Amino acid sequence: MSDPILIVQALRKSYGEIEAVRGVSFQIARGEIFGLLGPNGAGKTTLISMLSGLLEPDEGRVLIGGLELSRHPRAVKGRIGLVPQELALYPTLSARDNLLFFGRIYGLRGRRLRERVEGALEIVQLTDRAKDRVDTFSGGMKRRLNIAAGLLHEPEVLFLDEPTVGVDPQSRNAIFESVQALNRAGMTILYTTHYMEEAQRLCHRVAIMDHGQIIALDTPSALVRSLGAGLIRVRLPDPAADAVIARMGHLPAVKAVRRQDGYLHIETHHIQEALAGLITAVAETDSTIGSLEILEPNLETAFLHLTGKRLRD
Repeated sequence: MSDPILIVQALRKSYGEIEAVRGVSFQIARGEIFGLLGPNGAGKTTLISMLSGLLEPDEGRVLIGGLELSRHPRAVKGRIGLVPQELALYPTLSARDNLLFFGRIYGLRGRRLRERVEGALEIVQLTDRAKDRVDTFSGGMKRRLNIAAGLLHEPEVLFLDEPTVGVDPQSRNAIFESVQALNRAGMTILYTTHYMEEAQRLCHRVAIMDHGQIIALDTPSALVRSLGAGLIRVRLPDPAADAVIARMGHLPAVKAVRRQDGYLHIETHHIQEALAGLITAVAETDSTIGSLEILEPNLETAFLHLTGKRLRD
């Protein structure tokens, strides 16, 4: 990994007795697209709010470009761009006038401001709609303009918080192309999403967050490979589960077995042999199968295995 541009050290944040972020540490390399995944309530929004300076952590440090956020907030905020899930646009203004307004807030003036506005419109493929009022835009076009607003001051690190929620396929592809173009130009991007295919397509590495902690961090391909040939997810009555676990653990086709949220998760080297072994083990314990899923190895399966939840749960 190249030199890190963002370093997170032991971040913690609590709301009363609820610990939303619990000692999170990781680094993002310069020029990386880094995915942050997690089920609802995992702590992603709290974490992003702390990384972007909107929320002060109870403990821990955030360094961006070698500067500590708590000691140099103004300088650090000038290096980052935040594109939140919520749209921050004026509907009665044109796309161009929205960006001119936000550019002035960033301190841009004159020719430089006009150049940055036109450049941002080009990146998000909205140049031909620059004069149109935002209230005539589709949801996807508004999201693209929202991204453009976060690019005006040429940040080194861009935080994109679920930028494709509720958008049409055309806008989703336009957002993908914009993200990849920005990254090719050298921008570092932290990308949160509820769509596994996006993370697998865009991200160099992915962190999976649950219950306020990072529970896995690797490349998408490495996370998929960790599952072996696939995953069997089965629900059994509690009295039989321990006996089935004991029998399955000795099978050559089984990589690992664990209990999670009322299911047995069986990682396999050979899924058909493991399935045959499971049926035999259930029969030997005189039990019945409540439900059964056979999951091919992919990023969504890895996420389900690690958290016990679908990403959209």
